[in-house]
Amino acid sequence: MPEIRTSQKSGQRLKNQRGGNSPSLFGDISRALTSLKGATVLGINPPVYDFTWFDLWSKPAGLLCLLQNLRRSGNDVHLIDCLYEGRTKPLVFGRWKTEQTLIDKPAPYHGIPRRYYRFGLGDALFRKRLASCPKPDVILVTSAMTYWYRGVYEVIETAKEVFPDAFVILGGAYARLCPEHAARSGADFVHAEPSPFSYKTIALDLYESPSYGVLITSWGCPMACGYCASSRLWPVFAQREPEDVFKDLANQASIRTVTDMAFYDDALLLNKERLFLPLCRHIREYYPGLRLHTPNGMHVAQLDGECCETLFRTGFRTIRLSLEGTDEFTARVSSGKTVTREYERAIESLLRAGYRPENIETYILVGLPGQSTEDVRKSIETVINLGGRPKLTEFSPIPGTPLFDAALRLAPDVAKEPLLQNKTIYAPYVAKTVSPDEMQDLKDMIGKTG
Repeated sequence: MPEIRTSQKSGQRLKNQRGGNSPSLFGDISRALTSLKGATVLGINPPVYDFTWFDLWSKPAGLLCLLQNLRRSGNDVHLIDCLYEGRTKPLVFGRWKTEQTLIDKPAPYHGIPRRYYRFGLGDALFRKRLASCPKPDVILVTSAMTYWYRGVYEVIETAKEVFPDAFVILGGAYARLCPEHAARSGADFVHAEPSPFSYKTIALDLYESPSYGVLITSWGCPMACGYCASSRLWPVFAQREPEDVFKDLANQASIRTVTDMAFYDDALLLNKERLFLPLCRHIREYYPGLRLHTPNGMHVAQLDGECCETLFRTGFRTIRLSLEGTDEFTARVSSGKTVTREYERAIESLLRAGYRPENIETYILVGLPGQSTEDVRKSIETVINLGGRPKLTEFSPIPGTPLFDAALRLAPDVAKEPLLQNKTIYAPYVAKTVSPDEMQDLKDMIGKTG
């Protein structure tokens, strides 16, 4: 494992040790990161290349936690978030519209009748931001969706051009799920393991006037859904201590521009008497008026009357539920986490607590290998009839998940080219598990609900 020292020359020596322009090393660089002191560190959140992208309270929490810990260890840390710094127009609940540029589609997307965009800070402004930063010893580049790697490669190439002596480390979900592919990125090292630091809080103050923060009260999920990477990224479900979450919240909410807070948990309501309900009491007492959001979807089975009343009284404004589907196949690959009667009870409890139907969005999966389009249609009808608002979630094959092998049987090239894992195109154009017309019919069906 390479040792990181705090001089520009050492960065070049590390490059020479790995073989100049050879593919990146990948593995675990935790020891080097935890021992880093007195260095200048630059974190970068890349732009997104995709057909669509929306700010659903999007912050690179892992990178921000890493920067916070490195700062506490005596390093000088800086951040360029290409998505936030490319913001153009405020939206509701603290979110932003981001600059988007229409671009040519890469070869795997030729023939797909959709427009393709680059979302985020433009290249000229990114170079200007790099030039405004102190010369870094280490550059940390994060990554999210596997099929967003073009933005990752772009910022690594540009950053190394501007700072040729810096040691560039790539981390994040793409690096962990596709380390061999990520080794082509040009980074000096691909960190393919979990963060080496304990999670205390994030360096939200590195943003200029942030309007929202992000809270994580647990990692992983005790369920083992066939399409989800949560258990791959966090093999063991673990919840934080309540006092640690309270301190994390205090750190972020102390920034005067913060009006909203999003929860990133995959299993927010599990063991709710131990953590979630006390946290809600704490929020009502110390942060009245803070608007709260659950973009990842909550487990329906946990939404009893008390919990729903607590959500409403505490200020949860965005309610998203994880139903996935009412048919036997979808329920089976979703670990049987929800049955229709539990969903009906949850909707009734939320409406009784004070929410309106348009406040309650319910995730319905579409495009799973082996799933029937007619079953998706029936799930949508069930949600509408019970008073919820369905929201389609298009299946994306994620390496290492149980359904990835099934996805490969339908489209073997998905393993070689992460662009083919894109949720927008996989089901209708790559695997053809649902036709483009059928997909549009399902969306139109939902659209009629208002």
